Amino acid sequence: MFTGFKKMAALAGLAGGLGGLWMPVWAASPTADSVPLLAQAEASSQQVPSADPAAPQSGPAAFPASVPVRMALLLPNRGGMFGAAADAVRTGFLAAYARQKENIQLSVIETGDSVSDMQRAYDDASTRFDILVGPLSRSAVTSVAQSGHVIKPTIALAQPDLPGEAEPQLPPMMLTVGLSIDDEARQVANWVEKEKAPGKIFAVSTAVTWQKRAARSFLIRARQLGLQVETLELSTPGNVLSAPGLAQLAKRIEQEKPALVFAALDASQTVQLRSAVGAELPLYGTSQINPFTLNRDNQNDKMPELDGVKLIDLPWQLQPDNIAVARYPRPTGNENDRPNPDLARLYALGIDAYRIAYEIAQQRSGFDLDGVTGRLNVNMIRGGATYFQRQETQAIFQDGLPVPTADQY
Repeated sequence: MFTGFKKMAALAGLAGGLGGLWMPVWAASPTADSVPLLAQAEASSQQVPSADPAAPQSGPAAFPASVPVRMALLLPNRGGMFGAAADAVRTGFLAAYARQKENIQLSVIETGDSVSDMQRAYDDASTRFDILVGPLSRSAVTSVAQSGHVIKPTIALAQPDLPGEAEPQLPPMMLTVGLSIDDEARQVANWVEKEKAPGKIFAVSTAVTWQKRAARSFLIRARQLGLQVETLELSTPGNVLSAPGLAQLAKRIEQEKPALVFAALDASQTVQLRSAVGAELPLYGTSQINPFTLNRDNQNDKMPELDGVKLIDLPWQLQPDNIAVARYPRPTGNENDRPNPDLARLYALGIDAYRIAYEIAQQRSGFDLDGVTGRLNVNMIRGGATYFQRQETQAIFQDGLPVPTADQY
């Protein structure tokens, strides 16, 4: 994302877009202590010893109403390469648990960073718990999805890397709720289809993996909707967009007069793009264009260069007055750290992951949630296919900050 985690290679494994952002690849990051655990003193009481191993259950409706539901949150340990991401998710998860813990026995299980470590922990937990939440990385989710060992309701925190471009075929007891840059790009395509003027669309990215995936996901969905899209890839010498490439793009825009541009870029790159092509051309993007959190200290920290740019992002990042958002505390960072939007989104993911798990624990196989990560639609039908959809909030930059649009499609 914009200001990401230190260990880029490791966090690339989380990239689901915000698919594991939840997410794409981040650039530099705070330490794992940047989002301290809420109610840390309470954590030991939440490490509930499990009861005797339960027999495999066929679905959420198998939980006896009189017996506490045993729930396990599986995350990489705090000292590993995924420590900051895991800590953010854990903190959000415990914040939601603190508000709604009736009939839930929660254990937090820390594992090593490797796929094999997580797979072993998952296999062990599936014999001892009723609901499992995790893994967090894309590679670990892929391993679990393909293992043939998913016998309990499982809420994965990232999107799997499965072959093909069609919707992945997941085990019947598995939901994947990770924040996904691919899903965001598809949602932007749906939005564009309702608003655009006639003409071609340029989808602009660099060679960075998450950006190429976002541009491709936008392209595929937009073409399904009957739109004409061309992808354009800009080089990034010195970590900035190529000046000759921007000049060439500006010339093409002047000649071909596209209807709009989809920017599969981060915030600083989008500023460069806007400067090259002008503010008159409509510009759309994903949450990666929003480098802010709602609890930033410097109210003068704005990006007026992006005024008029449209994007989608989580309610947690855009809507402090949303009822679902307002009921949860904001994570606090180190005093001298700039608030990190990557960690804020992962904290929000933790909140919604628990809320989904709680609903399943209440034997609800199909439900809607007004979540802090979006409007959520969930189906986990016993013996049938699962379904999960997240609709994020549409926004536009005004006075240097993104604000929700009046109309939400």
